Amino acid sequence: MKSLPILAGVATLALAGEVPPAEVQIAAAVLAAPKEYRSGAAVLGYDPSGRLVQLRPGRNAMVCLADDPRQEEFNAACYHKDLEPYMARGRQLVAQGVTGKRRNDIRWKEVEEGKLPMPREPRTLYVLTGKSYEPASGRVLDAYLRWVIYVPFATPESTGLSTEPAPGAPWLMDPGTAGAHIMINPPRN
Repeated sequence: MKSLPILAGVATLALAGEVPPAEVQIAAAVLAAPKEYRSGAAVLGYDPSGRLVQLRPGRNAMVCLADDPRQEEFNAACYHKDLEPYMARGRQLVAQGVTGKRRNDIRWKEVEEGKLPMPREPRTLYVLTGKSYEPASGRVLDAYLRWVIYVPFATPESTGLSTEPAPGAPWLMDPGTAGAHIMINPPRN
C-alpha cells in the first residue's frame, strides 16, 4: 500500500475489496471499449461475494471485464467475444494458481491441440488502467488505454513487425504462438 496517513490508510483498507453496485461496475468497465461498442457490450463483473458473474448480456461483439475490487489500481478490459473462451480459460487457470509463462503455455498447447477455441483472424483487446474510478464524474483517474491485437501464430516475417518494444510503436509479442499479439502502447502523458 502507498504511504498514507494512518487514518486514511485504515479507510482505504476498509474499502479495499468492497464490491461496487453493478451499474457502477458496468459504467467503469465499458470505458475500455470504443464508444460505439459501449452500450451493447456484455459486462462481466463481481457479485457482492466477489464472485465473477455476468452483469449485463451483450448485444454486440464486445465483452468487458470490470475492475477487480480486490486490486488497488483500476484495470478494466474489453475484447472481442470470440476471445472469451481463451480469456475464460486464463481466469480458470489463475483461480487454480497457474500464472505467468505456465498459464500461457497451457492455453497455447490447448489451442494447438484444438481443445481451446481461438480465432485465427485478428481480434482486439482494449485495456484501460488508472489509479481509480470516480463514479460521480464517470472518469478513471490517471487513465491509460492500450491495445492488444491477437494474431495467432503470427511472426515478424508474416507481419513485418519488430519483436522489440518501442515507445508508441506497434510490436509483436509471443511470435509464432497461439497467443501471438500486436502490442500498441501509446506514450503516457
